[in-house]
Amino acid sequence: MNKEIRDIKISIVIPVFNSQDTIKELVYLLIKKLDENKLEIVLVNDFSIDNSEKCGIELYNKFTEIVKFYSLAKNVGEHNAVMAGLNNISGDYVIIMDDDFQNPVSEVKKLIEYAIQNEYDVVYTYYDKKKHSFLRNIGSKFNDKVANIMLKKPKNLYLSSFKIFNKFLVDEIIKYQLPFPYIDGLILRTTSNIGKIKVKHKIRKEGKSGYNLYKLISLWLSMFTNFSILPLRISIFMGFIFALIGFVFGIIVIYWKISEPSIPLGYASTLVVVSLFGGIQLMAIGMLGEYIGRVFLSLNKQPQFSIRKRFE
Repeated sequence: MNKEIRDIKISIVIPVFNSQDTIKELVYLLIKKLDENKLEIVLVNDFSIDNSEKCGIELYNKFTEIVKFYSLAKNVGEHNAVMAGLNNISGDYVIIMDDDFQNPVSEVKKLIEYAIQNEYDVVYTYYDKKKHSFLRNIGSKFNDKVANIMLKKPKNLYLSSFKIFNKFLVDEIIKYQLPFPYIDGLILRTTSNIGKIKVKHKIRKEGKSGYNLYKLISLWLSMFTNFSILPLRISIFMGFIFALIGFVFGIIVIYWKISEPSIPLGYASTLVVVSLFGGIQLMAIGMLGEYIGRVFLSLNKQPQFSIRKRFE
């Protein structure tokens, strides 16, 4: 690193979930590769059920001047765990990275230099080929397409979890106190000074991803309902279209009956129409209920996270 970059303190936030087999090696490598005098590593244990908490405490005891460790009282998900870390960093720039070695430590230094030299508020990484599971890749593609519409994301920008942003952006993000944060949504609504850089992506070293179908859907709902009312507008539009279809269909049925009184109008067509319109109504009501439910939980002051143990 050049002298200018050496003068800048870097915080690395790592959400930890069932990572007893990787987290120690990851922290050791980060300290080895980076300037430890200007480095802060913030580990947030998202209520792991293995020995991740014990590993985190051991790392803190060994590297007291570098490592901060926080253990949450319940599992809140990656984005909420990251918010816990962002609320406790002191660096000029912060890197978000996973605990599974899919983002090589060797790429961290390149990311830091690129962000600082180009003075971006945030730099996202992208890959030639992602080594995620099939379900995760499908989910990422769907998330990317929806974000283009919902968040007005640039189409050539990939919203990766491995990224770096400056203290200005951190301060803006942590102003968000509601219970369902979506980090990329908060970034995109704050700044357009965004860069991207290609990095390597490797196969997960140990264990399996904590993202299952339920968590992916929860993440999408956070993006849908926290940063856009477009789903409600789509419901209105769909209601209008299907009401029009129902009106036209009704006219056709009346015409058939008048022109050919002997034509039997059975239950099949009625059942199809009722099922179709009932489904559309339930979907619209469910979307409305999701918005109302999130408003209720926000007014009820549900916390983003609860830190049970602090080592700092």
